This record gives sequence, C-alpha cells and structure tokens, in this order.
Amino acid sequence: MKTLQNQKPGGDGSQGAASDAALARGRPMNPSPQVSVTIIEARQLVGLNMDPVVCVEVGEEKKYTSMKESTNCPYYNEYFVFDFHVPPDVMFDKIIKLSVSEHLLMIFLGGSVRISAVLRSDSDCLVPWLPEHQFYHKWAILSDPEDLTAGLKGYLKCDIAVVGKGDNIKTPHKANETDEDDIEGNLLLPDGVPPERQWARFYIKIYRAEGLPRMNTSIMANVKKALIGENKDLVDPYVQVVFAGQKGKTSVQKSSYEPLWNEQIIFTEMFPPLCKRIKVQIRDSDKVNDVAIGTHFIDLRKISNEGDKGYLPTFGPAWVNMYGSTRNYTLMDEHQELNEGLGEGVSFRARLLMSLAVEILDTSNPEINSSTEVQVEQATSVADNCTGKMEEFFLFGAFLEATMIDRKIGDKPINFEVTIGWLGFGEGGFGAFTGGNAGSRAKSSCPLFHDEGGEDGEMVSVSSSQPMKPLVTDRNYFHLPYFEKKPCIYIKSWWQDQRRRLYNANIMDKIADKLVSAGRGGRQPGLELAMRHFQAPRAFLQLATKLGQTAGLSNPLNTMKDKLKLVQNFLQKLRFLADEPQHTIPDIFIWMISNNKRIAYARIPSKDILYSIVDEEMGKDCAKVKTVFLKLPGKRGFGPAGWTVQAKMEIYLWLGLNKQRKDFLSGLPCGFEEKKIARGQNLPSFPPISLLYTKKQVFQLRAHMYQARSLFAADSSGLSDPFARVFFTSQSQCTEVLNETLCPTWDQLLVFDNVELYGEAHEMRDDPPIIVIEIYDQDTVGKADFMGRTFAKPVVKMSDEQYCPPRFPPQLEYYQIYRGNSTAGDLLAAFELLQVPTTPSDLPPIDGPTDMDRGPILPVPLGIRPVLSKYRVEILFWGLRDLKRVNLAQVDRPRVDIECAGKGVQSALIQNYKKNPNFSTLVKWFEVDLPENELLHPPLNIRVVDCRAFGRYTLVGSHAVSSLRKFIYRPPDKKAQHWNMTAKEATQTGGLCLLMCFTRLLCTSRDILFSSDPSPSLSLLPLSLQSEEEKEKKKKKKKGGGGGGGGEEVEEEEPDESMLDWWSKYFASIETMKEVGAEQGGETRKVFNKELEAEFDNFEDWLHTFNLLRGKIGDNDDNATEEERIVGRFKGSMCVYKVPLPDDITKEAGYDPNFGMFQGIPSNDPINVLVRVYIVRATDLHPADINGKADPYIAIKLGKTDIKDKENYISKQLNPVFGKSFDIEATFPMESMLTVAVYDWDLVGTDDLIGETKIDLENRYYSKHRATCGVSQTYSIHGYNVWRDPMKPSQILSKLCKEGKVDGPHFGPGGRVKVANRVFTGPTEIEDENGTCTWVTDEHLALSVLRHWEDIPRAGCKLVPEHVETRPLLNPDKPGIEQGRLEMWVDMFPMDMPAPGPATDISPRKPKKYELRVIVWNTDEVILEDDDYFTGEKSSDIFVRGWLKGQQEDKQDTDVHYHSLTGEGNFNWRYIFPFDYLMAEEKIVISKKESMFSWDETEYKIPARLTLQVWDADHFSADDFLGAIELDLNRFPRGAKTSKQCSLEMVTNEAELPMVSIFKQKRVKGWWPFVARDENDELEGKVEAELHLLTAEEAEKSPAGLARNEPDPLEKPNRPDTSFIWFLNPLKSIKYLICTRYKWLIIKIVLALLLLIMVALFLYSMPGYMVKKLLGA
Repeated sequence: MKTLQNQKPGGDGSQGAASDAALARGRPMNPSPQVSVTIIEARQLVGLNMDPVVCVEVGEEKKYTSMKESTNCPYYNEYFVFDFHVPPDVMFDKIIKLSVSEHLLMIFLGGSVRISAVLRSDSDCLVPWLPEHQFYHKWAILSDPEDLTAGLKGYLKCDIAVVGKGDNIKTPHKANETDEDDIEGNLLLPDGVPPERQWARFYIKIYRAEGLPRMNTSIMANVKKALIGENKDLVDPYVQVVFAGQKGKTSVQKSSYEPLWNEQIIFTEMFPPLCKRIKVQIRDSDKVNDVAIGTHFIDLRKISNEGDKGYLPTFGPAWVNMYGSTRNYTLMDEHQELNEGLGEGVSFRARLLMSLAVEILDTSNPEINSSTEVQVEQATSVADNCTGKMEEFFLFGAFLEATMIDRKIGDKPINFEVTIGWLGFGEGGFGAFTGGNAGSRAKSSCPLFHDEGGEDGEMVSVSSSQPMKPLVTDRNYFHLPYFEKKPCIYIKSWWQDQRRRLYNANIMDKIADKLVSAGRGGRQPGLELAMRHFQAPRAFLQLATKLGQTAGLSNPLNTMKDKLKLVQNFLQKLRFLADEPQHTIPDIFIWMISNNKRIAYARIPSKDILYSIVDEEMGKDCAKVKTVFLKLPGKRGFGPAGWTVQAKMEIYLWLGLNKQRKDFLSGLPCGFEEKKIARGQNLPSFPPISLLYTKKQVFQLRAHMYQARSLFAADSSGLSDPFARVFFTSQSQCTEVLNETLCPTWDQLLVFDNVELYGEAHEMRDDPPIIVIEIYDQDTVGKADFMGRTFAKPVVKMSDEQYCPPRFPPQLEYYQIYRGNSTAGDLLAAFELLQVPTTPSDLPPIDGPTDMDRGPILPVPLGIRPVLSKYRVEILFWGLRDLKRVNLAQVDRPRVDIECAGKGVQSALIQNYKKNPNFSTLVKWFEVDLPENELLHPPLNIRVVDCRAFGRYTLVGSHAVSSLRKFIYRPPDKKAQHWNMTAKEATQTGGLCLLMCFTRLLCTSRDILFSSDPSPSLSLLPLSLQSEEEKEKKKKKKKGGGGGGGGEEVEEEEPDESMLDWWSKYFASIETMKEVGAEQGGETRKVFNKELEAEFDNFEDWLHTFNLLRGKIGDNDDNATEEERIVGRFKGSMCVYKVPLPDDITKEAGYDPNFGMFQGIPSNDPINVLVRVYIVRATDLHPADINGKADPYIAIKLGKTDIKDKENYISKQLNPVFGKSFDIEATFPMESMLTVAVYDWDLVGTDDLIGETKIDLENRYYSKHRATCGVSQTYSIHGYNVWRDPMKPSQILSKLCKEGKVDGPHFGPGGRVKVANRVFTGPTEIEDENGTCTWVTDEHLALSVLRHWEDIPRAGCKLVPEHVETRPLLNPDKPGIEQGRLEMWVDMFPMDMPAPGPATDISPRKPKKYELRVIVWNTDEVILEDDDYFTGEKSSDIFVRGWLKGQQEDKQDTDVHYHSLTGEGNFNWRYIFPFDYLMAEEKIVISKKESMFSWDETEYKIPARLTLQVWDADHFSADDFLGAIELDLNRFPRGAKTSKQCSLEMVTNEAELPMVSIFKQKRVKGWWPFVARDENDELEGKVEAELHLLTAEEAEKSPAGLARNEPDPLEKPNRPDTSFIWFLNPLKSIKYLICTRYKWLIIKIVLALLLLIMVALFLYSMPGYMVKKLLGA
C-alpha cells in the first residue's frame, strides 16, 4: 500500500524535539509580532505608604511606569509596546515579567508575575491557550520570588496582547466597572488554571547521555594527540535546562562521548506554571564559546493531566532523542541553529537519560528553603533497565524508485544512506565508543558496518545503497535506473523496549485518521471543503451529535458549523494525545549523498514504521511502500530554492524486534527474488541486499488536464504563462503553454505509453503509484519559474475489467496546488491508468475531436469533459477607481475586458479618466457554454487595459473571480419552499441574485400577517413594539413625577431631561452592549466594535469592488505583498443565468431590457454630496514619542479636500477624545475614498503618521442598506436626540416601498400601519419642546417599520441604524498590525435634497467642577507607637492626612492630637478638595505639566478616590505612618454608625457590604477603619469622618473655611488634659511622676550613690594615711 507521506512536500511529519518548533517551521516569518501591555492599576499592594513603580519586562527589554506617591493602590493606565524582529519560535520563549517595586532605591518590594510569551501566530496551532491572543482587563497576582512563604503581595490589573500581522485585537467593550473590580473573577490566568496557585519544585534529573557526535575534526585530534600524547574524546558536554526564564546547568564532564552526570536541577515556580515548555539542551563546553549539541522541548501539557484522575507533570526516567545538524564535524556549521531547537532537526545528535517530577510545596512548613534560585544537586543513579529491557531491533528498507532528482546534482553518482540513532552513518559519523560499560551495555560498539561479518555468521549491517549515475528524465529532473533491481539496506540496533507507548500513539493516530477520512466523505480533500460547501458527510455529523451529547452540552448543536467545530476540536485533542513524549526509538533519516556530500534528507518517525502483530498498533507506514520527498536541510529548505523537489522516492521500510522479523518482506509488491551477500556458509536468515523483480506489468497512463485556476502571478504584469508538467514513475510530459492567464483551460489529454510497474497486477489496482503535477511559468528567456505542485492518484483499470460506469470514465476532480507551505490555486483534472492487454488495440479508444487548429494536441474526451449548457453572463460596468500609473504614465482612457471560458465582452471606453471614471454604458452581456456542475465553472477574468496613442494597449491590472457561485441567478422554484426562494425577490430590488442577505431563513417568514390578531404568536416584531410602548410608559411616569414603579435604574440614569446630551446616549449604548437588548431609559445607539463594512458585508449588495492586481507575488512572504500589488479597483457586478429566462421575469411591470437583470439601479452620473464625518475618540494608539505617549490630532482627506486639525492636538494621550465633526463637500465618483488619519504632533520636525483608515463612501451611498444616515431608535424634533436626516421616516418609507415595489405604506387608525402583508403598531403622538402641546403624526409608525425593514418580504434588508463604528488604524510601514482604533461615523446628504440641520454636537464633555468637603471628627483605637522616655507609657501623637488621588501635591493635614494614651483623637477639622469630574466616565480630570520641561499640560483621567491616612507625629525623626483607607467615591462601604461597629471587614470583604456613591448621596457620615496593608491586613485605627459633595455653584453659595476657620467654623475639639500636661505645668507633672511611681526607686538610687561616694573617698585617702602611719608622721 502506498501512502503520501506529506501532502505538502514542505509539510512536517516529525514530532519530539521539533514538535513545537514545527508550529513555526516553514511559515513565512511574520513581520515582527508586537507585544502590547497596558498597566492599568494595582490594588492591595503589601507595604506601608509606598511609592510604587511597575516594571514591564518582555525578553530582555524593560520599560517602567511613572511613580505614584504614597499609595497602596496606584492608578497608572500606561500603555507599552514592544516590537520584535524575530521568528515566532524565538518569540515563544520570551517571558513577560511584570514586577512592582518601591521607588526609593528601587527596593524590590514584591511581586512579580512571570508569563510565558503568548504568541500564537496562526489559528491552527496546538490548542492555543488564549482566545484572540490577549488578556483584557485582568488582575495578575503578584508574588515574591525571593520568599515562598510570603503569600500574595497584591494584584496588578493589566491588558496583554500579542499581535501578529493581520490580527485585529477585539476589545471587549467595557462592562460596568463593578464587574472588573471583582478581582477573583478576573484573574490573569489562562482558562483552567486555578486562582490559588501554589509554589512547587520542579526536579529535573539528568543521568547520562550517549551517542554524542564528534565536535572537533580529526586534524584537531591529531594535534591534541601529538601535544598531550593521549587520544581523548573530543567533547566536554554539560546539560542546560531553561524554564520560566531561569537557567540551570549541570557540571561539565570532560572529554566524554558517554558522559555520566547523575545530577538534578531544581526550579521553584508557581504551579500550574504559566510557561508551557521546558527546554533541555546538551552543550559542549569550550574555552571560546559553548555550542549546543542538541535541544529537546518538553511540553508540560503532554506529561500531566488536570482531570479528576489527573497527575502532576511526570516524565521518565526515559531517553530523549535530540536532533539537529548533521553529525560530521565542520568548522562552520551552517545548520547550527537546528541544534538550538529552531526548525526541524536533520540528523540524530545524542540521546539523554532524564526524568522530571514535580512536588507541591507546603509553604507553612518552617524548614522549607524559601529561595527560588535554581539549585543543582547530586542525584542517585538509576538502574540500567529502568527505561525498559534492552532489545535487538531490526530495520529493513528497500528503494523501489528514485525519480525527480534535481538536475544540479544529476551528473555525479548518487547513493542513499539510512540511519537510526547513531547507527548507519558512514565514516566518522559517530563518536567512537570506547570501551567497557557503554559498549557492552548497548552492544553499540559494533563498528561492523560494511565488514565481513563474524565467524559465527553474525549478521552485518548494510546502511547505504551502491552509488549509481542518474539518467535524464527531462530538462529539470533525473532518475536512478532502479528498474528490475531494487537495492536494500538493513541495520541492527539495540534500544530499550518502549514499544507499548508507541503502539498506543499509533492506535490514537488511526482513530484520528478515520475521523478525517469520514470527514472527507470518500474523495473530497480535507475538512476545508466540507467547511466550504457545508457538504459534511453523514458519519461526521452523527459523530458530532454524539460528542455533543457526551460533552453534556445543554443547547443542542444547532448549526453545521458548531458540529464541525466540535469534531475538529475533538480531532485536535486526539492528535495532541497521540504525540508520545517518551519515545525511546530514534527517528529514521534517509539521506541522499552525491559525491560524498549530503544533499537532501527525509525524516521518518520510528513509530510510523514500527511493526506489531496487532493491526491497530502497527505504524501507518510499516511494511508499505510509501512516497517520500527529500528536502534540503535547515535554512536552505525555505524559499523558492527549497520548493523544488530534491528527489522523489518510493521506499519500503520495516522496523521491529529482530525475533519478529520473519514477515519483514511481506508488504513488498510480489514477484521478486532475494539477492544476498555471497559468503561461505549461506545462512537462510540473511536479509537481501537487493531484490530482483521478475514480474512486471505494462500500463498506459492518461492524464486529462482540463484547467487550473487562481494560479500564482509569476510575471510583472500580474499574470503568468502557465504550463503543467506531469511526472509518473520515470516519465514526464508537458501541456501546452497558455499565455497571460492565471486560469488556464488546457483541455488536453497527455498519454504515457509503456509505463512499466513491478509486482502483481492486483496490487497495482488497489494502490497505484502517485502522479506529481508541477505548474511552471514559461519565460521567453531563462528557465521556467516554478509556480506550484500537486499530487494525484490515478483510477486503475486492469485488462480483465470493463471500461464502464461507475468507475469509468473517471470524473474531473480539484487538486489543491501548493507552493512551499502556501496554497497556490487548484487543478481540475482526471487520471486513469489502463493495463495494456496482450493486443494493445483492446485499450479503450481515445475518441473525441482532434483539434485540427491545435495540431497534434488531444483534447479531453467527451465522457470526461464536463457537460456544458448555454449561459448568459451579464456584466454591470460601473466605474474604475484609484488606478495607479503604468510605466510612469498616468492611465487616461481605460477599458475593461471580461473573459470567461474563451468568450467575453469589452466595456465602453472611459474617455477621460480624470474627469469621470464611470462607464457610459452600464450593462453588457455575452453568452458562453459553461459546465452544468457549478463546482466546475471556470473563473471569470477581469482585465483593465489603457488605450494609448497609435492603437497601443497597455495592461493596467487584472482580477480573477475564482467562483461564480454567488453571482448565479436561479429562477425561483414555485413549488419547493427552498432556501433560495427569495432569489427572485432579491433580483427585483434592483440588485442581484445575491443570496447573502436573504439566506436568513426567510423561508419561515412567507406570509405572516399581523392584521386582526392582537398578539401574533410567532414573530419578532411585537417584542420590539412592546418595548416602544414601555418606553412611552416610562416617559409618562417621568412626567408624572416620582416614577414610583420606574425602578431604581430609571431614576439613576435620568437625573434630568436637560442634562442628557449626545454623550449620555453614547455611554448608555456602551453599557447596553453587554446586556444586549436591555432597553434603558436614556436613548441608545448601536456601537459596533468593528467597521460598518464588516457588519453589512462590505455594502456589496449590488455593487461589488474587485481589486486589480499587477506584478509578481513576492517570494519571501506570499501574503505581505498583496496590498502592494493592488493597482486600482473595478466597480461593477455580474449575473450568470441559464438561457432562456422564464417569462414571468421579463414580463414584469417596468422591465427595461437594456438593464437585463439589473433593474432599477441608480444612474452613475456624477453627484454632489455633503459628507459629514464625526470623530468620537481613539483608543490604544501606538506610542509615537520617546516618552511612550503621543500628541494625536485628526487629518481627513477626501478628493481635493485636505483637513488637518493640527491646532487641536491633544497632549500626551494614547486614548484621546476628539469629539469633532467635519463637513466636506464631495463629488462622487471622483472623490469617494475618505481617508481619516491620526497624526502625532511634533514641536520640531514633521509630524508622524500613527495610523489611518480608508472608507469607500460610494458603496455606502448606493447601498440599499441605506448607509447615508443611520436610522435612530426614536423620532424626536428637539433635544439632543433630534432626527438628523432631511427626509422624515414616512418619506423614507414611501421611497423604499416604491423602489422595492412593495405595497404600502397604508396608515390606519389606532396607530397601525400596513406594509406588504405585515402590520406594525406604535405611538402616534409627538410633543413640542416645552412639552405643552401634542399633535398626531405617523412618523413613529413609519420608524418602527424602518427599524424592522429586514422582515419585509422580497424587498427587505437590514437598514443601517444610528451607530458609532470602530475602525482599526493601520500604518503602511507596519502592514497588517493595528496601530490603534478610531470610533467615528459618517453621514452623507445629497446636495440636491433639502439641506440637513446643523451637525450633532459631540464635543467632549467639559468636566463639571465639584468641591468635596471632608470633616475629620474623631479617631479611635489608633495603634500607639511611642514609648514615653520616663514613664514607658505607650502613646501616639495622632494626625490625619487626606488627599484626592492624583492630587498628592494638595495633601491636607489636621493638627496633631498629642499624647493620646487610648488611641482616641479629636480633631473637628475640615479639608476642602476642589476637583473636575466627568460623570459618565466616573473619572476626575487633572491637567498638569508632566515635568518642568514639558511644552504644555497633559490631561489625565483617574478614578475618584479619597485617601485618608493616620500618622504619628515625631519632633525630630520622620513621622511614622500607621494606617490608611482609600475610598472610591463612586462605590465605597457605608460608614458604621459607631466606633464599635466599625471593623476590618469593611475593607476586606467589600463584595458583601452595601455600597454608596457620594455623587448620589451627596452627604455621608460614619466610621471607617484604617488598615496597614502588610502580610495580613491589620486594623490600625478608626476614623469618624463626614463627606459632603457640592457642585461649584453650591459651594459658592454656602462657603466653608479650611480647618476650623471662618466661614462656617467648626468648634475646637474637646481634648483631655493629659495630652497637653507637658506644656502647661512641667513641675507639677514631674512631682506627679516622682510621687506616684518611682518613689522607692529614687530612694534606692540615692542610697547607692552615697555608698559609692564613701568608697571612693576611702580609696582616695587610703594611700596618704598608709604613708603617714608607716613613717609615723
């Protein structure tokens, strides 16, 4: 059985060390992924009155936030961007580290979070653990890496996103703040990681290694031998392990190919870790620089399980195999990076015996070593048999064919070498095994290759074939003459027996393969097609349904997409599980060697060819002939050089235990004789060194090459001259060359005669060899360029079979063409392999017309070529846009040529492109024969040419519409209630037969009448109408005053009708985005968090835009250049239908035959339009200045109008609120591309572009979704929500009904209106500005119809609502990476209509001025800090400090309450804090200069938080900080009534307490606790305070003085006497001290002093007396 090893020749079939690297291997390198980190705020930091700074470290790069003074919960809101220019795999290993430190001397205070870089640049990676590559507003837990026992040190709220090219960050719209303040529910952890992570030790034990390669040449060896006099192994290995940003190394074992370490490296890290891979590397220690010998990655997800029966990461002891560059030593190794683990290893390097275990630490244990440094210790060695019993394995291989050998190496003899581990290399491939233990252990000391074998008939290994000179196939490729004689190789090796693990992996792989083949439903290639056409086979769906039931999904999987997604997830899981981390047997490498140089290789996982007696456990390629493509090693395998096949081999492999080897030839094609080594005693068991085939079959191959489409553009014109080359065994043939097309229809039959295949006939029928088809671009000079390749298997007919259905004639099929790893089109072809019978005339005849004009070329025969019918293709020519210069000349008189299947039509010539780029004749048509089967429809080519002088034509650009499917018009089927029922309705709305808008289950809504039945049961409409009525009720309630039942929400939302403005509506809308459909009191508008085009299908409901391409596709990265290749756009459309059309269409009223299917389209004459652009705000702009900020302003360009709003730049902001509108007069079609850019203002030099977005206004203007002016929710004639459109709802409705030929609108009594067969109800009254008089109007009714226009049959579609859209800003220098987002919307009004009213005022809200008065009445239970000098009494000199966050400079302190003995303090002291506040955003606005050098003030928005601190005053030393409380003025706990009720609970579990907002309550009084945030929060005191909030006006009316001053003075506090006793009467206090406490102590001291004096006097006078006495004086 032959199997394709890898459908893409560049594909990667390996695992092990390369499995992670494989994710990125072969992908074009993304242009520098960006890591963006926003540090928002920190909370609950441990430490006293600190000045915290956050350091963000990504890889080696560090950035710091500004410092915030004296706070435990700093608010930063700072944005950092890190740009990297590295391949994705290097990016994977970058660690993101966030740490918070104290500012003074940057003492490390605690808290770092380590996160493995979260880059997943493709969607098809292994289980990417982050949706959309980002964390949004999540809380990171800070812990101190120096101290394990400490517990957490606080929380840091941040956004982290990793953006590659083309990723757009979806910013979830802000829910209300309270959701995010729930820290526990929003931790920065991937799904499935528990919030309480524990510390754990990771023990990585390194035992020994073997099979290391030589690291120095033999010359060096000889020099060393001469100098030192002994021959040592020339490698000094050690092992380095990298995990979570930390490194550990073992000791260096000098001069050893078989080093023995027995050491363990211990990492300490939180568990589960946020880093997923451990990198283990064997390195060679060297004086100059250490080099890697091999690298292995251990994926922790593969060696652990988090389920109920889960286990911690556990590995080994097991041998891991390392792969890298080739083993023969060269001074400069060009593949060195393969040894570092980048890319797929091309050779075995070494194997390492290691194990990994994890132990969760009990941090409460006092003996524990609390350091997190990496430690290295000795470990006990393991027994030899711990990794399994040593078994003798036998590897056999036979080369059946070697073709498609690159012509560069075709002139030298070629041989093939097969290696497993270090066995099978020729000379010098492996470190010589010296001696005892290793040799006897692995029996690997047998350098027996190619020698005569032992005396006892011991089998010898033969690892390479004999060199042979290749023969020419054609001018690109050679082949080796392996005709009857097929060379063989065999190798004996000894490995630990770990087959069981590989068997399990094989079983799982087979289940997954079955799943995929079920998904293909037989022949269709891949799940992709099923996704594309939703033709997933039944077996697949049943599986999905079953999976859904077992997964216990509550909602049934309703859509096909859900089912497919579920099955795909299941498939991914299976593949993930099948990758066995502990496979002992190394992979097999096949090298092609030419002239002793290694040219190209293939790597085959050992599990794929492992033999087992049980069928399910057998490797998928064991004992089968498989096709292998050899590729260039390392970097050379990338890019165009690596896409050419180096060689295509048919190879047979078998690997199993030596004792099971009796069946090792069983899978070969039959009919051969074995050739063995000729020797004395010819033992029967010897494997053959070659096979001689005696049987062969002769076949004829017919390749029916019909057409290809969407090919690669290989010429500078943006087209190619393609031809196909078909290879089968050692023959090749070409199709003819078709000039200047990307969609060639060759319609050619290639016949290969005398194809000789070896083996039994029946084997050929079931599994023929594969055919390789390569597509080339013919160049007039030089050799043809490679454009892509694909593979196919022929349908086989043996001579005894009939040539008849169902198998013959074969059907045309699509084959995906690959170029490198990207797809490059499809080939439509069929292949049949016919056995030549004894009389060749019995072959089925090649009938069909031979084209006389095409010479000897045979067309595809009738039975195989598609059945054709006559179709008419109508083309709508609208206009051309943005045509670039061609050869430096401007395009002046362009024309469009349309071609499909050899027929076509030309547009009218545009006489002057500058003046009017639209076509004068709108609709043209042509008739063409197309296949009945829509899947086989050829593409339609659009080419734009410029007519120059003297009848010359220059190609400007071209576009191929690869699928006509969406342009096909199907006449409605009167009988069937089918999903394309509304196709007819679609066409008559003046559009196409496009089913996009209509597939929305309109079959259910055929004729739902809402006439007399008061509550129609099943409909969408009454719901919305009901909400209208509710709103009315709410409004009435408001007028009635009180709004008794209105609920709290209405009261809060609407303080007063006059206070509402556009912004209140905007913020209400953002709130409702979370609770979709929640109707709130204030008006809302739709806020789309994407472009409007994405929501409304690019507004291509009838007018399509086709990008015109020109120029080659770049080779370095096939996607990057798509933008640069666009040279203009063609606007138009097409409609394809079978001729003739049914009569009922052409007979409709008002049918104009000139317009065919395009009835009722507007004229394309130039039209003047007033464009009104509203810019609301920008978010997450890319920093443009060194300080990490930008000074953005808006620039708008439309046609000749260029507005730069430079004066109004916003200083140092990355989230500026612009709130501006601009009016521009434009003429469509000349000026229809609106560019809105954000620039960074610079004082010196030119301003930098941050990003820009482009909007095609023309498509919006003409779209029937009516994107000119969004439809509001309600109709009002005054106030902030005034109707913006010059046409009233009733006028719009009449116009829509008329255009769509819809019956209506009929306004009836009782607030009803009937349109088509629907009835809508609604209010009918409107009131004037003062609310005094009302009058009757139909506008509300008309509006309710417009808001549900999509439910109107035939003409209905969703109308664009009043909205704000969010557009990504892009910078041409950084293609595809978002540089920020812009919230805006555009209104357009035709100038020939009545003028619209003035623009809505959206200027940013001015913050409102408030004054917060805080009276500190008393404190209680304040911790007593000071010890009295004399009395030893505990006391404190208390004062209280307060400030509003962000205004630390305006700190205010009370006076000092001295010598409080009980912790009680009395102050009666008033602070006054004036501030500016934005109600909607709940932020205080501060404008201040960032530093003394700043040019202008920067505006900051920070949350409103009041900080109160209690301090102990000291006279000489610095004051001591005792405790603090921070109150968020929007939601803080209600103060306790008395000091007793006030407790620490009020701060620690805020969630359960009732919260108040000072902005609603205005005045609050109570007791609050002071807390010191330390290891565990401690109560440091209590404060009784009163908060009083006034607006600036109120404050002016009732002024109050600071402290206790006038006006409105506070009375002096009543402080007890003791506190001032020292100042009033010092003597009295001393007497009090002496008399009471220390009376006896003082008496004792006096007595002792007297005694001392006496002794001293005695000693002093003693010598004198002695002398006197002695001398007797």
